[in-house]
Amino acid sequence: MLSVYRVTDTRGCGKRSTGLYTRVGVAYIPRNVFDVLVYLYENYGALHACPDADSLTKRLTAAGFDDEEISEALAWLSGLEQITQESVAVGPESDDAFRVYAKVEVDRLGSAAIGFLSFLEHAGQLTPSQREIVIERALAVDESPIDLEMLKVIVLMVLWSQQADIDVLLLEELLDDGGEHSVH
Repeated sequence: MLSVYRVTDTRGCGKRSTGLYTRVGVAYIPRNVFDVLVYLYENYGALHACPDADSLTKRLTAAGFDDEEISEALAWLSGLEQITQESVAVGPESDDAFRVYAKVEVDRLGSAAIGFLSFLEHAGQLTPSQREIVIERALAVDESPIDLEMLKVIVLMVLWSQQADIDVLLLEELLDDGGEHSVH
């Protein structure tokens, strides 16, 4: 499914002037784009602190990312912004509520990802609304089932874009790839 939506010029990572952009719904984002997203997280304190698209593209190119990776990462972030703005809680959150996954979600996410999302939600690190945004963005990834490391980056990007407080231990888990990372 491919849809087109209007994007408005706002502050934040890679925002472009008003125009039509293709939304990546079920047309998928490749794995190497996640390197760009992690770079943005590690180098900018908040999503809205990122420069405009042209300046950001120049900085990302100088950091060694190619044009296609940059373009796809900015499109993914634009999709994240749109789904965040469109998400609406259908009722008050309840400790007794639970999420039933559709077959296509189970197939695309996999049991490890669903288990991790459940763990984060029960640990109070992810709200039901944030979980739904993570699921939507995870379904836009070109991998089935989604790799747990990729899901962690998606969770990190959702929390970062909403300026949510991230527990230090959770942050270490989300960024754990065997390398060193700076904590914001």
